[in-house]
Amino acid sequence: QVQLVESGGGLVQPGGSLRLSCAASGSFFSINAMGWYRQVPGKERELVARITSGGSTKYADSVKGRFTVSRDNAKNTVYLRMDNLKPEDAAVYYCDAAVLTHDGNALDAWGQGTLVTVSS
Repeated sequence: QVQLVESGGGLVQPGGSLRLSCAASGSFFSINAMGWYRQVPGKERELVARITSGGSTKYADSVKGRFTVSRDNAKNTVYLRMDNLKPEDAAVYYCDAAVLTHDGNALDAWGQGTLVTVSS
């Protein structure tokens, strides 16, 4: 079983910054990609940023140049540094991890979500 615990959300003014963290714990063989998605009411969950265990990254066009995803493989933790936040970045942010279990099964684990509010 894998648990993902997010932290770092909150209220920030437009132009401000936040750093989200997501730590994976439990029993598993390895984690490949980890990433961040976000969702606002009435819309589908969308990819924000993703990073593989080797460090390759992918970003949504709307956050390129403002957000930076990174990870600490030793701590099974992924981070999302968000700079120059805009009101349209407000959402619930979810952490995701592509996990390989000890018996060879691949599963997709999700965190509980952390709310980011961007408002003056």
